[in-house]
Amino acid sequence: MKVNHINITPNMKILELINQLGEAGVLGAGRTFRATKLLAKMIKDPEMKIFLSVAGPMVPGGMRNIISKLIKDGVIDVLITSGANITHDLLESFGGHHYRDCGFDDEKLHEQGMGRIGDVYTNSNDFEVFEKEITKILEKISQEKKVTSIQELVYQIGSHIEDDESIIKAAHEKKIPIYAPGIIDSMLGLQLWMFTQTNNLCLDALADMHQLSDIVFESKKIGAILLGGGVPKHYALASSLLKGGVDAAIQITMDRSETGSLSGAPLEEAKSWAKARAGSNLVTVIGDATILFPLILAGALDMAENDK
Repeated sequence: MKVNHINITPNMKILELINQLGEAGVLGAGRTFRATKLLAKMIKDPEMKIFLSVAGPMVPGGMRNIISKLIKDGVIDVLITSGANITHDLLESFGGHHYRDCGFDDEKLHEQGMGRIGDVYTNSNDFEVFEKEITKILEKISQEKKVTSIQELVYQIGSHIEDDESIIKAAHEKKIPIYAPGIIDSMLGLQLWMFTQTNNLCLDALADMHQLSDIVFESKKIGAILLGGGVPKHYALASSLLKGGVDAAIQITMDRSETGSLSGAPLEEAKSWAKARAGSNLVTVIGDATILFPLILAGALDMAENDK
């Protein structure tokens, strides 16, 4: 087959653009098309449970509503993320925001009470509100439970959130579990530690594996959407190890494979560990997930809808 050249026309729909990328079929264009096609197939398969893992500043980077809607619409069955993304979801739920166009003089930013994540900014005043509000919620939770799993803690926090755009609230209402194995490495984790200095609340980090392994063994097929790498990526893949690995997976990452890090590892490498099945459908797209995932998701939803 030959490489066809991409045609762009006025008023193109997203799926038309995706299909044009598929007509080229090579490099990033081809990978984006194949990832879109695979995601549509995953969404359409009633036997497939979809795990979404989210690493990096996806909530500060504008992806909050996308993740929340995936939960509300029943597209994903499990969310695995960092404590930081949970923190930033809560920060907005408590009335805070993420900001842009504040400059790159970091010493000046510090003096102004601003923290920087690339070109995303946070305000220390918003974190002060976060600290007060999460402490109130933890006080309520600790009155009922002294020992809890990380997933159960996040689930209970969700019951106290009023913001309809919140990821955590949506997960609570739809009973979609959120796993955050690295929760201590975040501002939420710091607040949890500070809370336990004067209150009786203990997190059982191993307890989540009981529920997660049950989900894995009860699923006929498992598909993974991996945005970024790190602990969330490994947790999503390793959870299916005892069952022979995932059946399908899409990875969007900026990390490289040469250093041997898991974050940049090609998905095919997971087959050697039985974290992906032999013959599984795997697509890696190299690039910024805040650009690529909205494009791929929009195309996949159109593909799935047109395939009805």
